[in-house]
Amino acid sequence: MSALDSSVVNLVLPVVRDRFATDVATIEWVVTIYLLVVSGALLAFGRLGDLRGHRSVYLFGFGVFIAGSLLCAVAASEWALIGSRGLQAVGAAMLFANAPAIVIKSFPPDQRGRAMGLLATMTYLGLTAGPPLGGWLTARFGWPAVFYVNVPTGLLALSLGRRFVPRDAPGEPAEPFDLAGAGVFVLGLVALLLALNQGHARGWASPVILALFALGAAGLGLFLGLERRVRAPMLDLSLFADRGFSSASVSALLNYLCVSGAAFLLPFYLIQARHFPPDRAGVLLATQPIVMAVSAPLSGILSDRVGSRGPATLGMGVLALGCVLLARLGPGSPPGALLLALATVGLGTGTFISPNNSALMGAAPRHRQGIAAGILATARNLGMMLGIAAAGAVLTTVVARGGAGNEAAALFAGIRAGFLVAAGFAALGAVTSATR
Repeated sequence: MSALDSSVVNLVLPVVRDRFATDVATIEWVVTIYLLVVSGALLAFGRLGDLRGHRSVYLFGFGVFIAGSLLCAVAASEWALIGSRGLQAVGAAMLFANAPAIVIKSFPPDQRGRAMGLLATMTYLGLTAGPPLGGWLTARFGWPAVFYVNVPTGLLALSLGRRFVPRDAPGEPAEPFDLAGAGVFVLGLVALLLALNQGHARGWASPVILALFALGAAGLGLFLGLERRVRAPMLDLSLFADRGFSSASVSALLNYLCVSGAAFLLPFYLIQARHFPPDRAGVLLATQPIVMAVSAPLSGILSDRVGSRGPATLGMGVLALGCVLLARLGPGSPPGALLLALATVGLGTGTFISPNNSALMGAAPRHRQGIAAGILATARNLGMMLGIAAAGAVLTTVVARGGAGNEAAALFAGIRAGFLVAAGFAALGAVTSATR
C-alpha cells in the first residue's frame, strides 16, 4: 500500500498543480515533505517498536496513514495537501520501521530470506501497479481518488494486522526513549536531505544549501556523540561492530544510490532524448520492477540455503552490468536492447535485496530489530536522495560542457556518464557485499 501510494502521487502531481493553480516548486513539496518526514522518523519509530512492541506501533501507523490519506483527499489548498502528506508520512514511517522486524521475528532463520523476498515482492508490485492504477483513478474519478483508495485498503490491512500479526512483548521496557537523540537526528538528517533535494534548483554553492549542509553535518555529528554517551541510545552504534551488519548497511545504501540514479536518468533518455510518448515509456519502464518482483523471492530462497554473501554479491555485479548496458544505449538503439538492460537491472536488484536485507536484520539481536529496520529504511531513503543528486549533477555538468548547438549529443553524453557512475556505485557495492 505504501509503495503504491508513493508511485501514484508522483503521477498525479501535474493534475494537482493545475487544480490549485500553483507553481512546480510549490507542488513538489507534496513529494518532498513526505520523503523528509519519513526519513527523519524511521529510526525513532523503529526504536519505539523495540520499547513498546512492534505490533502496536505498526497498527497505529495504519491508523495515522489512513487519517492522513483522508485529509489529503479533502484538502482545499496546496498547503493543506502538503501538511496532510506530512501526517501521512508519519504513519508510513511507523510501517516501514516495524514491518521487517515483525517478519524477522515471525519466521525461523532458515526461512528468513524467503520471507524478506516476499516482502520485497509486495513493494515492487506496488510500484508496478501504482502508475496505471493512479492514471485510471484520476481519469475516472479525479485526483482525490488516489488518496481515498487508501482508506478502505488501509482499514482492511488494519483488520488483517489485528488478527494475524502476533503480539510481541516490549524488548526492554525499563529503558527510556532517547528523546534528545531523536530530535538531534531529525534536525541533522532533514537538513542534509533538504540540501540534497534543493541543491540542483538553488545551486550547490548557494549560501542556503551550504548552510543546510553545515547544519546537517553538525546535527549528525552531535547525534553520534550523544549516542555514545547515553545509557539507552536511539541508535545502538555497537550494531556496526558486527561486520555482517555494517557491510549489509553500506551495500544497501550503494544499491539504492545506484538504482535511484538510474531511475532518474531513464525518463530523460526515453522521453527527452528519444521522444517516446509517456505511455509507451511507462510500459517499457515496468520491465524492471516486474523482474524484481519475480527474482526477489527466488533469491531469498537461495540465500536460505547457501547464505547471503554469494547471492547479494552476484546481484550487485549483475546490477553494475545492467547499468553498463544502459550506458551503451544510443539514439538508435532498438527497444529490445532497452528491455534487456532494464531486465538486467531488475534481476540484479531483485537478486541482491532479499539476501542483503535478511543478513542485515539477522545480524541484529531481537531487542534491536526495530533499530535495524530503521537503519535499513534510512539507508534506502538516503541512498535514493544521494543517487538522484549525483545523477542530476553528472547530467547537468556534462550537458553544460557540451556547448551550444550540440544539445542532443550533449544530452546523450550526460545520460551515458550518469549510467556509468551508477554502475561504479554498484561495483563498489559488490565489493562491500563480498567482505561480509
